[in-house]
Amino acid sequence: MEKERSSDIIEKHLCKAVMAGDYPIGSPLPSERELAKEFGVGRPTIREALQRLGRDGWLTIRQGQPAVVNDYWHDGNLTTLAHIIQNHDFVSDEFIVHLLEIRKSLTPTYVHDAVEWNRPKVVALLADLDQLNDDSNSYANYDWNLQKGLAVLSPNPVYLLILNSFNSFYIKMAQRYFSTGEHRRVSLEYYQDLLAASLNGTPEEAEKIAKEAMEKSLMLWKNRSEKN
Repeated sequence: MEKERSSDIIEKHLCKAVMAGDYPIGSPLPSERELAKEFGVGRPTIREALQRLGRDGWLTIRQGQPAVVNDYWHDGNLTTLAHIIQNHDFVSDEFIVHLLEIRKSLTPTYVHDAVEWNRPKVVALLADLDQLNDDSNSYANYDWNLQKGLAVLSPNPVYLLILNSFNSFYIKMAQRYFSTGEHRRVSLEYYQDLLAASLNGTPEEAEKIAKEAMEKSLMLWKNRSEKN
C-alpha cells in the first residue's frame, strides 16, 4: 500500500479541525511557520496542503498573511462535500437530513430509469429479498447495494458517481437508522412494493413507490433525531 503523503495527512487534520470548530469561520489559521513546527514538516509541505484547501473552498489564501477559514457551506464544492463525508465523525443529524433530502430528489428518477431500461435486472436485484436478515447491519448493506445497483441500471452514469462519494459514510448512517425495528419493517415493505412494480407495473409506478419511501424514511429519521 502506498504511504500517505504528509501534505494529505495535514490537509485531513485541518479539515477536521475546521469542522470541529477549532478554527472558527472567519478566523485566521496559524502561520505557515507555526503549522510547520506543529506538524514537524517543512513549510513547502504546509503550503501544498493549504493551497489544496484553498482550491476546495475551505480557506482563503492571503499572500504573506495566514490563511482565513471560509464558510465552507457557501464557498465549498463537491470536493468539500467529499471531505465532510470522509470525516463523518463530525457529521451532524442536520447534515444527514440534508443528504436524505437529496436522496429523495435523486432516487425516484434513477429507479424509474432502471425499471424502464433494465426491468429484468431490477427484478434480479430484488430476487433474494427473502434471505435478508432482520438486523441493522444486514439492512444497511442490502439497502446500499440496492441503491447502487439501481443507479448502475440507469443509463445516466452520474447517479453512481454521486452515490460512490458516500460509500464509507452511508453504511454507518444506515446502521443507526436500521437499528429501529419499525424502520426495517418500512424498508422491507418498500423493497417488496418495488419488486412488485418491477414485475408487473410501470416505471412511473416504481418511481412513485420510491418517492413515497424516501419521504417516509426522511420523516422517520427526523422523528428519531427529535427523540434523541
